[in-house]
Amino acid sequence: MRLRSAITAFGLLISLGLASCSTTSAPSSDSAAIETSEIFTDSYGQVTDAGFALPAIPINKVDKKYHRQIISYDTDEKRGTIIVDTKDRFLYYVLGGGKAVRYGIGVGKQGFAWKGEAYIAWKQEWPTWHPPAEMAERKPEVAKYVEKGQEPGLKNPLGARAMYLFDDQGRDTLFRLHGTPDWSSIGTAASSGCIRLINQDIIDLYSRVRPGKSSRVVVI
Repeated sequence: MRLRSAITAFGLLISLGLASCSTTSAPSSDSAAIETSEIFTDSYGQVTDAGFALPAIPINKVDKKYHRQIISYDTDEKRGTIIVDTKDRFLYYVLGGGKAVRYGIGVGKQGFAWKGEAYIAWKQEWPTWHPPAEMAERKPEVAKYVEKGQEPGLKNPLGARAMYLFDDQGRDTLFRLHGTPDWSSIGTAASSGCIRLINQDIIDLYSRVRPGKSSRVVVI
């Protein structure tokens, strides 16, 4: 996969100007043929993290292609780059040497899809969720969280970790890479534009990422 020629614009291209998620495909033939060197199916058991007891994921109910795994991956992108393939529902963390960690993801539903480039400006463990005002208009039941936020916890839509995407001008895009308690949404298009991972996976990805403009995110 050669991405540099495929990405022609810097900054996020959002199909709806108000889409954000401080809140759900089969792989291509190329994806199916990729060699897997290690798969982490056994890494989805119960985890105690910062005092929260994350439940075990019934990983046998999640398509195996969405289980965390290290794969052969051909890209010109440098080590540490995150590549989000919204079509095939995969997130790749480039390891270099022709390898990447691949995670299954949930993506934005129709009308909230986006693509382009950003960087991870900061990240947070067990974040507080502040839905944008536009979401509160669509979903009045979350309006109470706009100002005070929803406290961290097992039911928080951002899950165990969140990473905050900013554009090249240093502006918050309102899009996030985050965990989710809804493991069944992995592989689907159900979010309000953000990229969601199983909590056990976002914890793993979070440990690999160092915020800053060098932490490049490419969404295709």
